[in-house]
Amino acid sequence: MAWPVLVFDIETIPDIAGLRSLNACDEAQRDEQVHAAWVQARKDKGQSDFLPLYLQRVLVISCVFRNAEGLRVHSFTDRDGASEGKVIQTFFNAIEKHTPQLVSWNGGGFDLPVLHYRGLRHGVVADKYWDMGDDDREFKWNNYIGRYHHRHLDLMDLLAMYTPKNNAPLDAMAKLCGFPGKLGMDGSQVYAQYLQGQTQDIQNYCETDVMNTYLMYCRYQKMRGGFTEQEYDTEIKMVQATLHDLVPHAPHWQEYLNAWG
Repeated sequence: MAWPVLVFDIETIPDIAGLRSLNACDEAQRDEQVHAAWVQARKDKGQSDFLPLYLQRVLVISCVFRNAEGLRVHSFTDRDGASEGKVIQTFFNAIEKHTPQLVSWNGGGFDLPVLHYRGLRHGVVADKYWDMGDDDREFKWNNYIGRYHHRHLDLMDLLAMYTPKNNAPLDAMAKLCGFPGKLGMDGSQVYAQYLQGQTQDIQNYCETDVMNTYLMYCRYQKMRGGFTEQEYDTEIKMVQATLHDLVPHAPHWQEYLNAWG
C-alpha cells in the first residue's frame, strides 16, 4: 500500500445567496425563509428538495492524511460564513503539495462535483488536480478525473462495479465491518444544526465520517492484497492509538472509540 493517502469528506449547506440571486427573492426574507420557499416550490411540483450540486455551499472538508510519518485528521471549516473559497483552495493546495491518492465514499457522485462548481465560483486554482497528462505524462493514464483511475478512488463506486443500483451506504457498510459508523447526526440534519450555530458539531460529525471511510479503505486494501493480515491489524491498532491521543483536544473521538468497542 503506497503513501500518501488523503481520504476526504465534505459537509454542505444551502447557498442562500445563490438562491436569492437566481430566484429574485424578497430581500426582507430571512435565509431560512428563502430556503423554505424554494423547498415548498419544489414540493408543489412533485420534485425533490435536494439542492443542485452547484447550490451546495461547502461548510467543512474533513481529511484523514496518511503517509510514512503517521496519520493525521484535519478539517478546513468556513467558520465566518465568508471563507468557502479559502476552504476549497486549501484543500486543493494539499493535493498540489503532496500529490496523494484521494479516497472517498461517493466522492465522484457528490463531493468532487460540488468542489468543482464551488471552486469555479470562487476562482480556485488546482493545477495538479486537473492535470490529465498535459503537464505530467503519468497523469494521462492515472489522474484525479478519470472514473476508472485510482488516483482518486471512490470506494462506493468501485465496490458497486460502477453500477449505481449496487451502491451501499457508508454507515451500513462501516457497521457491518465492525466500525462505529455515523454518530449523532446525518447529512440531512446539517443545515438545521448550522442554523443553531453548531458548526463545531458538524465538523466533528464530518471527521468521524471520514474516519469511517479510511477504515473501509483499510479493509479494502486487505481484501485486494495491499495489506497482509498482520499489516492490517497493525494499521487498525495505530488508528485507535492515534484517536486515543486526540481525545484530550477533541472529545468526540472518545464517543467514536466507545462505539467501536
